[in-house]
Amino acid sequence: MASKLHSPASFKTGDGVSLQYNQTGPPRGQPLLFITGWRQAAAEWRKQAEYFSSAGFRVTTFDQRGHGDSEGPDFGYRISRLAADLNDLLTHLDLQNVTIIGHSMGCSVSWALWDQFPDSHKRVSKFVFVDQSPSMVIDPHWNATETADAGALFTPVGVYDLAAGMAAQLESLVTSMFTTSVSESDLAWVVEQNKKMSDAHAAALLTDHSFRDWRDVIPRITVPTLVIGGEASLVPAAAIEWIAKQIPGAKAEIFTKAEKGSHFMFWENPEKFNAVVKEFVTR
Repeated sequence: MASKLHSPASFKTGDGVSLQYNQTGPPRGQPLLFITGWRQAAAEWRKQAEYFSSAGFRVTTFDQRGHGDSEGPDFGYRISRLAADLNDLLTHLDLQNVTIIGHSMGCSVSWALWDQFPDSHKRVSKFVFVDQSPSMVIDPHWNATETADAGALFTPVGVYDLAAGMAAQLESLVTSMFTTSVSESDLAWVVEQNKKMSDAHAAALLTDHSFRDWRDVIPRITVPTLVIGGEASLVPAAAIEWIAKQIPGAKAEIFTKAEKGSHFMFWENPEKFNAVVKEFVTR
């Protein structure tokens, strides 16, 4: 029987910002926490929330500050603060033995949580990292292999140019994250979710996010980990495989182009994505 969605709830972060979250599935179900990427809304996990809650899992999704339906103050748009918000949510809900599934920037938030809040390590049983580069900005001194392993996408100037032209470039940027088979209505809906965040806040967060380098944090992860990427994604598959090689026992799953392996493979191919994640979290 399908689980009914609970009414959205909210909580206050340590610096007084109201964030909205939603929990579905049986209260005693195995806990899963889904974290969105940059500028994305929690509603974009709906294909996972419906599937996993119906399968008996306790699913938590939430809108990060300035995203979706959460409060958007004029401060705190940096990964370190979003990690503190995540830690506040884990504490507020007293989540234990939770699998954290982070997409794109949601991986960076997870890595910052692991780095900044060692006391919360005991709450996390597993990680799933979905299509995020360990380091997004190209160091001009790197060779081609180093750039690919880091998954670097931008030059330093390119980051600032994108941030400055946020309004004009948003739709083309979102479109590049999907395959050409995505429907116009789906694409328009995702763009609408992105526009819930102000361009100014999105630009500030993008700049901070892009210049983070997580290559010294990733090898210190000690829980079972699944890393997912796609051949049709902006993020090089080599970077996904690099992450998996740094974490003992981690596995990489690369969606092929035929499997709609875009940056949003969880939206374009939810059947495979959900099956792969379910197999990982239940083994």
